Amino acid sequence: MTEQQDLLFELGCEELPPKNLLTLSDALLNKLLKGLDKAGLNYQDTKAYATPRRLAVLIKGLTSTQADKVVEKRGPAVKAAFTEDGSPSRAALGFAKSCGTEFDSLERMKTDKGEWLVFKQTVKGKTSVELVPEIINQSIHELPIAKKMRWGSHLTEFVRPVHWAVLLYGDTVIETEILGLKTDNQTQGHRFHAPDKITIKTPSSYIESLRTQGKVIVDINERKALIKQAANDAAQKVGGIAYIEEDLLEEIAALNEQPVPIMGNFDQRFLALPKEVLITTMQSNQKYFPVIDKAGDLLAHFITFSNIKSTHPESIQKGNERVILPRLADAEFFWNQDRKSSLASRVEKLETIVFQQKLGTMADKTKRLQSLADYIAIKLNANKELANRAALLAKTDLITDMVGEFASLQGIVGRYYALADNENEEVAYALEAQYFPKQSGTVTPSSTTGQILSLADKVDTLTGIFSAGLIPTGDKDPYGLRRASLGILRIIIENKLSLNIVDLITTALQLYTHDFELEKTKKRINDFVFERLKGYCLEQGFKIDEFEAVIAVKPTEPLDFINRLQAVKNFRALPEATSLAAANKRIGNILKKSETTAASTIGELVEIQEKQLLELARKSEADIQPLLQQSDYEGALSRLAELKQSVDNFFDHVMVNCEDLDLRANRLALLNLLSQQFLQIADISKLQS
Repeated sequence: MTEQQDLLFELGCEELPPKNLLTLSDALLNKLLKGLDKAGLNYQDTKAYATPRRLAVLIKGLTSTQADKVVEKRGPAVKAAFTEDGSPSRAALGFAKSCGTEFDSLERMKTDKGEWLVFKQTVKGKTSVELVPEIINQSIHELPIAKKMRWGSHLTEFVRPVHWAVLLYGDTVIETEILGLKTDNQTQGHRFHAPDKITIKTPSSYIESLRTQGKVIVDINERKALIKQAANDAAQKVGGIAYIEEDLLEEIAALNEQPVPIMGNFDQRFLALPKEVLITTMQSNQKYFPVIDKAGDLLAHFITFSNIKSTHPESIQKGNERVILPRLADAEFFWNQDRKSSLASRVEKLETIVFQQKLGTMADKTKRLQSLADYIAIKLNANKELANRAALLAKTDLITDMVGEFASLQGIVGRYYALADNENEEVAYALEAQYFPKQSGTVTPSSTTGQILSLADKVDTLTGIFSAGLIPTGDKDPYGLRRASLGILRIIIENKLSLNIVDLITTALQLYTHDFELEKTKKRINDFVFERLKGYCLEQGFKIDEFEAVIAVKPTEPLDFINRLQAVKNFRALPEATSLAAANKRIGNILKKSETTAASTIGELVEIQEKQLLELARKSEADIQPLLQQSDYEGALSRLAELKQSVDNFFDHVMVNCEDLDLRANRLALLNLLSQQFLQIADISKLQS
């Protein structure tokens, strides 16, 4: 039985980039496991660990050796392996020699194409101790590091200088060289609290050895939980709640090996500023957690985390309070200065900001936004004046000092300044909502004006960048066109807006004055958007064949598309669905392959089954029209499902391609009538049984 032991690999470094720490940790684990799988080394469980000064992987129950393998090498055919006198041919002897064996040791293998000479050899599996060093070195080489560095006189490269490497299999050190370092079982603890080397006796003792002797918590998830709890405990002492966003929580956990909370305070006067400004200042610039009350309003406190347990924490507190004061004072200055000029007075200054070389300035974009907002408002029977005003002011906060300092607040700052200018509240909200949804799964605009402006902005960017020839490729999407397309679809679908996306794209493209191929660009954009729709639908739980059934009839309204899709999903649950899907596929093939053209009107039919089907098909055609006008696709498909038995009877008793050409044309016309009724909703022949 193959022996199993735990494997531990730890790479000790200078402080790693906090925003990339988890990416590096996950990549190291995944690439290491890929190497073990490729080598045929089995294991029971895995875990990655990461701190500012280390990346580590623990593999539990790693087998000690590969399984032995039988290697086969096929030689010449048996009929070519012997001469006329029965002795081995030159080809056979050459094959035996190339295998390092005698001719008599070769075996024979029979296949459908004849009998062949074959050499079989059992290759003993290598040990994990032999294989792991190369797997680790290869994994490190493949890590996603944008910019590597060298240090000292070393020629090796890594994201940061490395200082130690631990590699243990059970209680045995696997001796090798990694990034110029010889591996051993010596790690290092906290830089200040436990600077001496620590011996790791076995992989299973790794976590506790660093915790107790090294004053380091190596599990980032444990550190995150500790930070979250400590922050809330500290906030509770001042009657508040820690405002914790996941990205910052992860970053703080990546900055500290032994996180210690420190409460800080700032002047109450700064609470007069928009809370988003204060939160952004504390989070982005200082890595502080803001403190809020139960109503969600900010309190004049913040929580920071230190990587040392200081004997004088008040000194750290005062230092952080000194640092944040000028940041908040700058924000206060920007707030007061910006409000001396209205947003409307800044419209002309948009001429000074280039949106994109071929697409002109932000002033040009604003004019296009106004045209698109007018178009969408008319289509939705919405307030055109509010939509146009929101479009006019949409980008004016880019001129403000506040957005110049805090770019992530564009839109939010616009909302505050618009309210200060006594603009309509819906217009003010739209200035922020134009950037919704900000990320996958986040909210879409809740007001109609916000929805209109957000759609106009995203459609203008999407069509403009495509018309400029800057089409996303692979993972490269610098203008966020995939996100914009998904945002357009979500706003339309989730807010139940009846908008024709193809017409909207065409309208937007007609607003550009530079040279580009209109029809070619339009097709590319439509394909791009509907590919995003496909992904959206699959995420919502629809199946690929259901999507294909609907897209086959080319609906142009995303909301209508979803309604059809839901109807198809419900239809396939009916007992008649499988038979009707197969029948529609058969009908499509017959109509496609027939050399006879279907009659323009259905003339005389002779068989009782086809006469019955015609009567029922004409009745269903009349019945589904009012349902289709109300977009009741589910009702229409349920009505068409009633044709199932008549369709089955038709195919059981009627030959469509009969010798009588007139009768054949009439039968084809009947099938066409039937097919077209389904195709008004979807091509159900695409459904798989």
